[in-house]
Amino acid sequence: MSSIKLKNISKYICKNIDLEIFDKELLVLLGPNGAGKSTLLNVIAGLIDYEGSVLFDGNPIDGLPANMRKIGYLFQELNLFPHLNVAANIAYGLRVQKKLSNKIKLKVEEFLQIMKIKHLSSRFPKELSGGEKQRVALARALANSPRILLLDEPMNSLDYRTSKYLRTEFKTLQKKLGITTLYVTHNFYEAEEMADRIAVLDKGRVEQIGPPQEIFFHPTEAVNDFIGAPNILTCDDCNRLSFGLIEVKCGDISLLVSSEREKIKKIAILPEDIYLSDAIPPGPGINRVKGRLIEIWESPSTVYCTVGIGRNSLKIKLPQEIFVSMNLKTGDEVWLILTLRKLKTITDSE
Repeated sequence: MSSIKLKNISKYICKNIDLEIFDKELLVLLGPNGAGKSTLLNVIAGLIDYEGSVLFDGNPIDGLPANMRKIGYLFQELNLFPHLNVAANIAYGLRVQKKLSNKIKLKVEEFLQIMKIKHLSSRFPKELSGGEKQRVALARALANSPRILLLDEPMNSLDYRTSKYLRTEFKTLQKKLGITTLYVTHNFYEAEEMADRIAVLDKGRVEQIGPPQEIFFHPTEAVNDFIGAPNILTCDDCNRLSFGLIEVKCGDISLLVSSEREKIKKIAILPEDIYLSDAIPPGPGINRVKGRLIEIWESPSTVYCTVGIGRNSLKIKLPQEIFVSMNLKTGDEVWLILTLRKLKTITDSE
């Protein structure tokens, strides 16, 4: 496979970008719409002209046309051919390259098996679900044995459950194939789940690059503006309940967190991921916290609150219409839910 280096790349909003993607790495490009993420993919793929230089394994490939760069590209729209069945869609690129028919058949069979879509081989795109179309498009992108894979918001149109399942499958497959991959998204949690490293783009600039934990717990000011500054709690005590489930105490706050490590140093959660209520929430009392509203700041569409719980305070972000419906004021008692899957941890080993 290949490492990728972008040197002083300029095109559209992107200005003088330097970026390195390591061999076999899954790097996620994270940023808001219009940040320049798709532009960088198109530069690497050779689909648009640009200033600067792109290197694969240290060798400039700027003069190389797109069809010679050995890149698999999964577009957001998928672009499956409606008049071809699943097997023919997967085989399309191989036929364009004039591969031998027996080799095409073997390669198609291989990826029908890998992507678990063998039973769909004779169906047409209009007969497939969103997740099935995604599998076919990925099989087609991989069938040409690319050295680099580019994915532009591939899960954007899928429901949460399907998207999460496919992300888990794809990450396993990417590691198995050892293919250098760039994955574009505007969703931090998707980026965190997928990435070896995350590069945050905004207004055509790389604002921060590093492992997901570093981006979440130590964001730069510019990255804060995009993903938000997390609430960070220092843990006083940890109690392992079972493998992967830890009870932690942070002052007067007691929480369950998911971690394979026994010693948790800090817990973080974004303000928009905390549920606030003026009444005791229904359901089990796991990760429910009672506090007092100590600060309220309103904007035209959003309300930011600070809730005190003993020595700790948590910031919460919620839509204004929801906050107004509760008729809350400073000093009122409120209840919070900190969803387990939204809690991030730093352990002694990190």
